[in-house]
Amino acid sequence: MSQENRTADKKLYLFVKRVIDIIIALIALTCMLPLFLLLLIVYSFGENRGPLFYKQERVGKGGQKFFIYKFRSMVVGAEKKLHHNPELYQKYVENSYKLPPEIDPRITKLGKLLRKTSIDELPQFINILKGDMTLIGPRPIIQEELQEYGKRVDKFLSVTPGAMGYWQASGRSNINYPERCNYELYYVDHASFLFDTKILLKNVMSIFKGEGAY
Repeated sequence: MSQENRTADKKLYLFVKRVIDIIIALIALTCMLPLFLLLLIVYSFGENRGPLFYKQERVGKGGQKFFIYKFRSMVVGAEKKLHHNPELYQKYVENSYKLPPEIDPRITKLGKLLRKTSIDELPQFINILKGDMTLIGPRPIIQEELQEYGKRVDKFLSVTPGAMGYWQASGRSNINYPERCNYELYYVDHASFLFDTKILLKNVMSIFKGEGAY
């Protein structure tokens, strides 16, 4: 296949993928409205009291920064609590920028359930609708994590990050850096409609099984 044909195929792939993203995001957000309202009520009481959404700055395509949205699974001020505890922050970095729920003092009881079922991730359909993210692609990361990609960072940032990706489909939080980089970059090299479909199915299965979710 000529370079011209490959370029045309890639443009078609990205265009159709964007159209699919918009349609799915609109349908998902409409269907989730009752859940949004229910959680809004729950987040008005007890230890869950506070904002419905948690947002965190992530690095997107081309290095552009954006805020990713999730249902809040932690106490208010969780980021400060992490950065003000050197020992806890060190464990966070050593564990590939996350903490197991059993040692993470920031996660609420409801938050543990939301994470285990991946319900906390649903607001990312807002990011997908906005174009910050796509349904299938490498997971968007925080600025600190870019160092894990070394000289390959530009390759990682050459595509739009996704809500579900090859790393998640292959084990999610059970796979740490540097192995995680290899999974994410493998997707960058092999992105296609068929590969996206396989990743989507594997992610759905992992969510139902609760594999690697925390």
